[in-house]
Amino acid sequence: MAEFYAEGLLNRLLGLDGTWDAVAEKARELYTFRIVPNINPDGSSRGYLRTNAAGQNLNREWCPSPAPATNDNIDDDDDENATYEAPTLERSPEVYHLLRRMDRIGCDAFLDVHGDEELPFNFLAGSQGMSVWGKRLESLHGAFLASYERANGDVQGKVSYEPEEAGKGMLNVCSNQIAERFDCFSGTLEMPFKECWADTTAATATGRMGGVVDVKVGWGPERARQLGASVLDALCYVAPHLRDEGEFWKDLPEDDAYVHPSTKY
Repeated sequence: MAEFYAEGLLNRLLGLDGTWDAVAEKARELYTFRIVPNINPDGSSRGYLRTNAAGQNLNREWCPSPAPATNDNIDDDDDENATYEAPTLERSPEVYHLLRRMDRIGCDAFLDVHGDEELPFNFLAGSQGMSVWGKRLESLHGAFLASYERANGDVQGKVSYEPEEAGKGMLNVCSNQIAERFDCFSGTLEMPFKECWADTTAATATGRMGGVVDVKVGWGPERARQLGASVLDALCYVAPHLRDEGEFWKDLPEDDAYVHPSTKY
């Protein structure tokens, strides 16, 4: 689903369908996009959900982390202080090269697009557990999601993973590491594997219109493409505030306020 999402985003951003789009044109003016349609092609080819050809979960390879004493990849004889080094060229070259490229060019906004096996929603998991999380990133998270919901009824903000405790988040997770490393808006966007409980009264970027609220409907390639296309609306909306050092949240409408999410629905 992440590749279909990337396809929809690229089709709209580049006007590959031959139509002119004011939002896409604005997005191209505001941003320099760096898009990786699939960071784990080996895993996709082999039918793996998370791991690459070396057997590594690429969403736990974004920085060194404590290693269990039984791990073969420890670099310290003291079990209590053993470290799992990541990313490495041997185990996670995909992350190794991408992260070093990002270090060279910087990052102002970041989305890691995934699929979730349990929750029947599209949702954004934020970087609440990172030390950089504060009113600025909280407000960007809220405004981005609110704008995304307005653009696409398949997006909602109330249901997501339970936020990590402040300052105690997992730094080896991709979107967390990027938020901490670049002090930027960053999140993991999750799509459902089977059905999506959605508000189909809202229009999407492709003009789809429905008439029923909170219905269980199947999730598939076309809606994933629409979700990717409509993210441009949300990105354009928050662009002026990504590096705003002022208290911009005081001027945002009430509908843009951050909503503390929960897994309960």
